[in-house]
Amino acid sequence: MKKATLLLFLMVVLISCNKEGDREQEIEKIPMKIKVERFDELFGNTNSNNLSKLKADYPFMFSKKYPDSFWIAKTQDTLQIKLLQEVSKVFPDMKEQEDEINSLFKHIKFYFPEFKAPRVITTTSFVDYRNRIIVTDTITLISIDTYLGSDHEFYQGIQKFIREDFNKNHIVVDMALEYAKKYIFQAQNKTLLDEMIYCGKQLFFEDKVVPFKTEAERIGYSNEQLEWAQLNESYIWRYLVERELLYSTDSKLPGRFINPAPFTKFYLEEIDGKSPGRLGQYMGWQIVRAYMENNDVSLKDMLIKTPEEIFNNSKFKPRK
Repeated sequence: MKKATLLLFLMVVLISCNKEGDREQEIEKIPMKIKVERFDELFGNTNSNNLSKLKADYPFMFSKKYPDSFWIAKTQDTLQIKLLQEVSKVFPDMKEQEDEINSLFKHIKFYFPEFKAPRVITTTSFVDYRNRIIVTDTITLISIDTYLGSDHEFYQGIQKFIREDFNKNHIVVDMALEYAKKYIFQAQNKTLLDEMIYCGKQLFFEDKVVPFKTEAERIGYSNEQLEWAQLNESYIWRYLVERELLYSTDSKLPGRFINPAPFTKFYLEEIDGKSPGRLGQYMGWQIVRAYMENNDVSLKDMLIKTPEEIFNNSKFKPRK
C-alpha cells in the first residue's frame, strides 16, 4: 500500500513538472524585447546645448514650473554627480536586468494577454527608497540609486531590515510586486486575514511571473529567514488561531505581522528577535498557494476573489 501511494505521488509530481516545463517553453517563445533607457546617464551628460532635446524625449521627467537653469544647475550638483558615479560603478550596463525584465514581461503577457510592455527608464531619486519603482500603463521608472547594495554608504542612515534588498537582484522582484498591485482587486482590508490574503496574492503573483527568482528573493527574506518561517509554520498558525487574531480588526496587527520590521512581534521573549518580520505575509502566501492547488482557478480570477472565498476553500494546513 505504501509503495502504491509513493508511486502515485511521484507520478503526480512528474506530471506537474512536465506541465510547468511546457508552460515555461511556451512563455519563452513570446516575443518581447525591452531596452532599458538610461535617463540617469543622459541627464548626467546634459548641458545647455542638448537639454531641449532631452526634454523633448522625456517631457514627463521635467516639471514645467522649473526653468532650464534649474536643471542645468542640478546636473552640476555635487551630490547628483556622486550619485551618478556610484550608479555607473554598479550598473555599467543593464544587460542582466534587461534579460530579467523581458522574462517578467513575457510571463505577465502569458497570464494577461492584454498586457502591453511599457518603456522602462532608469533615473536617480536621491535615494527615495519609498518610491523605488513607479509603474504606469506606458512607463516604468526605476530609481536606480536605491539598488546599489545593502551596505552602500548612501544607505547607512537607513535601518538594516529596510535596506536588506537594496541590491540589483531585487529590481525585477519589486517590479513584479508593483504589477501585482495593478491586477489585484480586493475590497478595503479590515481584518488581519484580509491583509494576509492580499499579501499572499502579491507573492503568488510573483511565483508565476518571476519563477526564476528564489522563494527567499520573492518575499525579501534571507535563506535563513525563509527556513525559520518554514520550520515554525505550524507554531505561527496555532498562535494566530488560538489568540483569535485572524478576524481581528485591531489596527496594531498589521504593524506586528504585515509591515516591514526587524522581526514579527509575537510578544514572546523566546521568539521575538529570532523571527523574521512580515510573517503574516508569509502565512497569507501559503494560504493562497493552498487555494490554487486545491481549486481550478486561473491566476487572473484568483486575484479578484474575496479573502473569505480564498481562505474557506483553501483547505490550508500548515507544514509540521
